[in-house]
Amino acid sequence: MLDTILITVLVMMSISLLVRFIRVVIGPTMPDRVVALDTFGINLIGFIALLMILQRTSAYAEIILVIGILAFVGSIALAKFLERGVVIDRDRNSH
Repeated sequence: MLDTILITVLVMMSISLLVRFIRVVIGPTMPDRVVALDTFGINLIGFIALLMILQRTSAYAEIILVIGILAFVGSIALAKFLERGVVIDRDRNSH
């Protein structure tokens, strides 16, 4: 019974990942694409977690951590870009 529910949820999350990927590719503005990419990462974390439950293993735990860290860094980069217009400051003297 649990396996059937997990497989159903995996199918629904696969559809969600497909929709997010389409939004990343054809998003009207750059912030829309970045937000879609961030939610894609969060959906991917949930998808991999469900696979771990279904396979009864913890082999993918490191992958979940790496995806979470990359999604966080991407969100911080977007926030810095929206605030200042650049992500990496070349001039150390200007604040």
